Amino acid sequence: MTQLDDTLVPPQAAPGTGEIPLGQPASRIDGPAKVTGTAQFAAEHGAPDLCVGVIVNATIAKGRITSIDATATLAVAGALGVISHLNRPHVRSWRLFYKDMIAPGGKPFRPLHDDRIAFSGQPVALVVAETFEAARYAASLLDVRYEREPHETKLAANRDCAHTPSRFKAGYAPPPDEKGDAKRAFADASVKVDVSFDTHIEHHHPMEPFATTVIRSSDGHLTIYDKTQSSQNSRWYVSRVFGLSRSRVTVRNPFVGGAFGAALRPQYQLPLAVMAALQLERSVRVAMTREQMVTIGHRPATIQHVRLAATETGQLLSIQHDAVAETSQHEDYVENVVNWSGQLYGCENIKLGYELVSLDHYSPIEMRAPGGAQGVFALEVAMDELSYELQKDPLALRLQNYAEVDPISGLPYSSKELRACYAQGAEKFGWSRRPQAPRSMRDRHEWTGWGMATGIWDALQMFARAKAELRADGQLVVSSAATDIGTGTYTVMTQIAADTFGLPLERVTFHMGDSTLPTAPVQGGSSHVATVGSAIAGACEKLQKALHTLAGKNDKAFKSASFESVEFAEGTIRLRSQPATSWSLADLLAASKESSVSVKYLLLPNVLKQRKFSRAAHSAVFCEVKVDELLGTVRVTRVVSAIAAGQIMNPKAATSQITGGVVWGISQALFEETQCDHRLGRFMTRSLADYHVASNRDTPDIDVIFVDEDDRIVSQLGAKGVGEIGLVGVAAAVCNAIYHATGKRVRQLPMTPDIVMAD
Repeated sequence: MTQLDDTLVPPQAAPGTGEIPLGQPASRIDGPAKVTGTAQFAAEHGAPDLCVGVIVNATIAKGRITSIDATATLAVAGALGVISHLNRPHVRSWRLFYKDMIAPGGKPFRPLHDDRIAFSGQPVALVVAETFEAARYAASLLDVRYEREPHETKLAANRDCAHTPSRFKAGYAPPPDEKGDAKRAFADASVKVDVSFDTHIEHHHPMEPFATTVIRSSDGHLTIYDKTQSSQNSRWYVSRVFGLSRSRVTVRNPFVGGAFGAALRPQYQLPLAVMAALQLERSVRVAMTREQMVTIGHRPATIQHVRLAATETGQLLSIQHDAVAETSQHEDYVENVVNWSGQLYGCENIKLGYELVSLDHYSPIEMRAPGGAQGVFALEVAMDELSYELQKDPLALRLQNYAEVDPISGLPYSSKELRACYAQGAEKFGWSRRPQAPRSMRDRHEWTGWGMATGIWDALQMFARAKAELRADGQLVVSSAATDIGTGTYTVMTQIAADTFGLPLERVTFHMGDSTLPTAPVQGGSSHVATVGSAIAGACEKLQKALHTLAGKNDKAFKSASFESVEFAEGTIRLRSQPATSWSLADLLAASKESSVSVKYLLLPNVLKQRKFSRAAHSAVFCEVKVDELLGTVRVTRVVSAIAAGQIMNPKAATSQITGGVVWGISQALFEETQCDHRLGRFMTRSLADYHVASNRDTPDIDVIFVDEDDRIVSQLGAKGVGEIGLVGVAAAVCNAIYHATGKRVRQLPMTPDIVMAD
């Protein structure tokens, strides 16, 4: 393993932090480093020979490059070169080498491979200079000429060209086979809802734009600081694309300034920076501008059709949910959009369908709660509409059709406290005081509405490795190639290790964000705590057993004691029945003449056990809005989000995650939309000045409730994930509240003022 340099000293709890058991709030260990600016992100690492690359992007949506004239560019003082398809370093031509660990089916995009243009904004060249200012100016002088071809970027206009995905990606499951006869049951039912929904494109705008710094050592080794949700995925990609052995490439991502799924796959600044480093034999930094961030992937637009049928008393008879989503021309990017409709409510007849339309855009990419953010919106708004057809309270309708087992598979749930979410959320919100009829509550010039929705997200666990090491000074060091994208990974992993060993937080150090560390999955899918956390706990327990053996070699009292009869607390190993019989861990290592004791642990999910259960996190979201019909403005004034996500490791961090998800759900509901000029095939909302997001003024009081739940099927810690579940269902609750306020149903996202006030 390469030695971690000083820039990668992990954040540590402040002295005196003390023991903070799991389930108790702990402040972020990495907080001081971030607020003081000492945390270094991908574009902030340097080297004496560092030069800078600026990306030049295509100005057409489809066609080919006819010429590149770099005369003026290379005349700029400090310019070092222009890299394009005409002179790039050797890369492997087979597309398979460009597939990263979570690539969808199809043919991955190969930057600077040839003269073909597949989407507006495609990188066509990298201009490298001694300084950023010189590189930026030189890039503006590069003369690239194109031959334009007709393009297609409208989803609705090309709906007839939809196809069923033939290739699938990790984390995606095609819609299950039909249960019962949904069409017949719908036709025969007396109460029906038949509605369509549109959700528009959204783009990631994390605080840290994408950047890569490649530091080339004298022996040719590349140390790469990359904005990524998996250092090992980026390392794997670079090694395969450039034919480099893994020993020649180290990727590090100790700090990531937000990602939300955009950094699950390697973005194109990574291979461009490596190309420049190899060609110039120098260290290189390449950072995207905020405008270039719209060329890296997005949440895909969808067109959805939901049909629900019920008895006159409210029992669901049929659920049909079909979705058409966009993808690129070269990959089949897929999401679980409709599957949720087969999981939330008990019904004997369920039919789900999902298709793709290939457009001349870059491949979409995961965005917080991918698929669920769009699919649950459609289902939950349709359920609200059904409640009004039945003249039934929306919450009562959901409780009446509560699924005691998974409706499609018939499997029991590993745990499901959704009823408690409904009950506690409704009580906190005051739902029992809600009048059924729309337009029943008015606050001066605004109508007040209350809406609610259900949320669901997969409870995942993957495989991971971890290392635990006790050093001579009594310091516990645990490590894994995990990632912290701002979710609190540093803190919760330290808590898990400290709690297992009975140590104060300041006696534990967690190393992460380095591709040479033990294997960890990509940080996505709300799975890191259940996966890496369980691996950390397993490594610590294995280390305890090793120390128990060591104690037995030095003390007869421990030699005859079983592992179950000892405990680790206050930096010691001691007998449970005789706490005075103990060894300081530091003294134990000194007596054993060991400078350290370390173990490695492999976590393999118990698939045979897990597959016997349906595993998910659930939520109930209650929302209050105030609507000015004259202006069409909507203000979200209260939200209660009740969450069932297993054991909560750190309530402070988890509450922050749910709160952030709710804010984004409000933003999805009312503001976020990427506008495309279809004449040019180009995204036009390309900065935070014109891409609207929820601000502090748009953020209401948010109450977060965690109901008691413990799931030892999903993970050894009893934990599920909280990253995505906070977002799912929020937009639907806002939409349903708007209807309750105004009596007007909106079936598209975002619900902007022009839509809300339209006749």
